[in-house]
Amino acid sequence: MDEKSERLLTEATPVSTTCWLEGPVCDALQNIYFTDVRGNRILRQDRDGQLTVFRGPQAANYPNGQALDPQGRLVTCEEGDPETNTPPRLTRTDLETNAVEVLADNFEGQRFCGPSDVAIDRKGNIYFSDGVRPFFLAPFTSASSRVPATVVRSPSVFRLNNRGVLKRILGDGDVLQPNGVALSPDERTLYVVENDISEVGTRQLRSFALTEEGLPLDREILVEFSPGRSADGLAVDVDGNLYVAAGLNRLRGTAETLATPAGIHVFSPLGEKIDFIPVFEDSVTNVTFGGNDMRDLYITAGKTLFKARGRLKGARR
Repeated sequence: MDEKSERLLTEATPVSTTCWLEGPVCDALQNIYFTDVRGNRILRQDRDGQLTVFRGPQAANYPNGQALDPQGRLVTCEEGDPETNTPPRLTRTDLETNAVEVLADNFEGQRFCGPSDVAIDRKGNIYFSDGVRPFFLAPFTSASSRVPATVVRSPSVFRLNNRGVLKRILGDGDVLQPNGVALSPDERTLYVVENDISEVGTRQLRSFALTEEGLPLDREILVEFSPGRSADGLAVDVDGNLYVAAGLNRLRGTAETLATPAGIHVFSPLGEKIDFIPVFEDSVTNVTFGGNDMRDLYITAGKTLFKARGRLKGARR
């Protein structure tokens, strides 16, 4: 990184403190929706800084990554709640009526492992990762009429097209523990984070060229994070630069080292590191663009929601 070049980001400052945060999105009214995975809720902070619970533990179903579709509806990855007998699933919420629609809660009769992150193209086609269920969530130990007995046989990336057809586009060794997903500005490239915390685990940011039908072709490793903590979520600016939430500031009993500091690591579309903004939490989970001019970045890290200012606009909300 050229220290003399113009910085893409300003310092990140806290704007909210709650619990284990993930999935930030910012709507056109500058409301920020983000998830508290451990707390089993979706939170909303309005443009004046007022923080409220948008959806509580009775209905949140352990939410994780989120995105807005072209109509401004909130699409949420839900890890599933054994206590309420609600399976892992993908839902869509109309933010005007609060009506919730289940988009997918199984693949060919098998329940998902745990939907983690989601990206949506301009036509409304949805890409989402289905990785390993978070260690701090209770497992599904029994089946029911609502929860399939068998689980998808391997972590995967799925594509739900705008006609409601679900297809597994990466799986069976194509991906190992997929987490963050994002699309390039021209929507011809899918970015997928591999986040395996084991000693020999894959910790990389990968790119996949997409066909006109949205199916992945060639795989390329853009960034290698091992032996440090891998990335989690990411966002993309209008020039195609990748704003990647990655790293640790404190060891957490895994094989990950502190080689990758916690913060937003900015890479060019070719994987060259061009900027970094530190985040002063033990770890950082996700990032999104927002604001009137799409140059504000909202960053979830541990118990805190941070805000930074970017020089370039985000490619999408």
